[in-house]
Amino acid sequence: MKVQPRLVDAVLDWPPTWFVARLLLVGAYLVGALAKLGDWPGAVAEQAHFGMHPPAFWAATTIAVELVGPALILAGRLVWLGAGMLGVFTVLAACLANPFWAMQGAARFAATNAFFEHLGLAGGFVLAALVAEHARREGRM
Repeated sequence: MKVQPRLVDAVLDWPPTWFVARLLLVGAYLVGALAKLGDWPGAVAEQAHFGMHPPAFWAATTIAVELVGPALILAGRLVWLGAGMLGVFTVLAACLANPFWAMQGAARFAATNAFFEHLGLAGGFVLAALVAEHARREGRM
């Protein structure tokens, strides 16, 4: 017995939906990488601000992860690897940038929200890897 409307079926069966969903998931990482490439001194300063040493190495590593991970996910090749890269990166960045457990007041509230939003993104990467693997096993990818 089908319970979802035909429109939902049509959207989920529409071939570009999978690509658009992946683009929405990784878009912020691509924009971040391009912004860092366009402002290398700012990217290095950001890493130094978070205590990452040497900051230039970590800025380059961040840019690489923010470019390679989305490229793999969008290409539909080694989605598990791209999703894993971005998932681990996102959880580590959330811990580094949003240590709500060490904050008080409004700052703690904002950091807590940001931290758990980033965990949600990591969950989205797990789901993307699961969907890609399921599609691969069915011969759709």
